[in-house]
Amino acid sequence: MNRMKTKRKISVVLAVFFLCAGSVAAQKAERKNVRDGNKEYKKDKYTEAEIAYRKSVEVNPRSTEGLYNLGNALYRQEKYPEATEQYQLIAGQGERLIHEDPANVERLAQVFHNLGNIGMKSQEYQKSVEAYKQSLRLNPGDEDTRYNLALAQKLLQDQQQQQDQDQDQQDQQDQEQQQDQNQDQQDQQQQDQQDQQQQNEQQKTQEEPQQNEQMSRDNAQQILDAFLQDEKDTQEKVRKAQMQQQQSRKKEKQW
Repeated sequence: MNRMKTKRKISVVLAVFFLCAGSVAAQKAERKNVRDGNKEYKKDKYTEAEIAYRKSVEVNPRSTEGLYNLGNALYRQEKYPEATEQYQLIAGQGERLIHEDPANVERLAQVFHNLGNIGMKSQEYQKSVEAYKQSLRLNPGDEDTRYNLALAQKLLQDQQQQQDQDQDQQDQQDQEQQQDQNQDQQDQQQQDQQDQQQQNEQQKTQEEPQQNEQMSRDNAQQILDAFLQDEKDTQEKVRKAQMQQQQSRKKEKQW
């Protein structure tokens, strides 16, 4: 039994030893990659520096120095969305970083300063103002950040005024467009009424000749009927006159 316990103790000690050895090796690899990145960064070789810093972060995803320097290398290459991602990872660990090392306060202040600069470049002045304020809370004596904050506030005010003017102009255009649409509708209604009136007049004009033609036919028939009646009456009168003459002749002969 004592041998079994001894073996277990030896196994635990060996596991701790290898774990510590692995941790030490990882720390060495992390620091080496950061140093390599720093050398390239000082030469303004930001792409090479980015590669080295990414290796340090692969070894230790919570590497404050690796994340911060990687963000700076990306910032120098104007890869602002990627740089913002790295800076925000650091900002999310702010309380822990300050607790581990109060010297990290200045680094965090620079992170927010850079976030403010990125907001300025993308004309997101509201984000810049908030970032610069946070940077000054961490490092109130940073005059560059204070100047940038004042500039960002002025640009934000101008942007808001321009947006208000644009909105007023858009509202005016919308109102004028609506008035034009209403006028077009009125014009169309008037045109429709005129077209309908013209159609009615045309239809009436087409119906009148037919009515006149029918009236002409009716008048002609009436005249013909009257003529025939007159002729019939005349014939009747002639017949009666002839009969009277015949009767007169008969009487004369008898008398």
